[in-house]
Amino acid sequence: MIRIGMSTSAVYPLPTEQAFRLARLAGFDGVEVMVTKDEITQDADALLALSERYELPILSIHAPVLLLTAFVWGRDPRVKLRKSAELAKAVGADTVVVHPPFRWQAEYARDFLRIVREISTEYEVQIAIENMFPWKVGGKNLKAYSPGPDPSIMDCDAMTLDFSHASLSGRDSLELAMAMGDRLRHVHLCDGSGSMDEGKVFDEHLLPGHGSEPVAEVLEYLVGQGWHGSVVAEVNTRRAKTMQERFELLKETLVFAQDCLKVAPRKPFGWHGPHYEHLGMFRRASRRAITALRPSSR
Repeated sequence: MIRIGMSTSAVYPLPTEQAFRLARLAGFDGVEVMVTKDEITQDADALLALSERYELPILSIHAPVLLLTAFVWGRDPRVKLRKSAELAKAVGADTVVVHPPFRWQAEYARDFLRIVREISTEYEVQIAIENMFPWKVGGKNLKAYSPGPDPSIMDCDAMTLDFSHASLSGRDSLELAMAMGDRLRHVHLCDGSGSMDEGKVFDEHLLPGHGSEPVAEVLEYLVGQGWHGSVVAEVNTRRAKTMQERFELLKETLVFAQDCLKVAPRKPFGWHGPHYEHLGMFRRASRRAITALRPSSR
């Protein structure tokens, strides 16, 4: 079964609970938690409480590998990966997403694949290495990752395909998916409009269908292959001016995935505007008032 999830990073910088709320409103099947400085993203009990409250399973954990999370869980990347796997097991997620090591993490890079396999076995979760992209400084390519940004050439067991990263690398996502083969276990759903060689600088994470990557073809290819895994929306919605607008962007992403994957829509919560959360409180207060007015039976 293919599950369609939403990354908490898709609503950055909103709080983690807002991510669960919007994912439930839109009708996603589950959530990927990006571990950040937000302590909730590091706390299994807090995440399980949100999972129960919004009736959404936690599908995956994204290890804190960004420069913005350099000091989350210390500075040792091995500790970060181990804690991510421990968190995934505690919340029932079957996948940890991790980036290839940075070049300056020499010792970690040398033992990276061994560390990944050991931690994966210890915590019984799959650790899916994500495709990244080359960096350019002053117009020159910088080898930022070791052994490189493409996990398909690594001797690893599980990989994550990210369309935006593929675009920035100048890589055709369908060709990359085929190269990953049965080691492709996880997908970050997004899009990109071009490569660094074409003058692009930023990792765009556009809505699928808004860029130039063959996103629909890849999803349809996966269906044809009988693929099982999670397709997680990791789109940029920061330009949304209102909560309603952000919701519509997420909903469009979900519908795109459902159409391509031939997945029946999950019945979502209705959208009630910014004050919908107060309705339940008012209904409960009304019921208590009515009960208080009834004559007691003796």
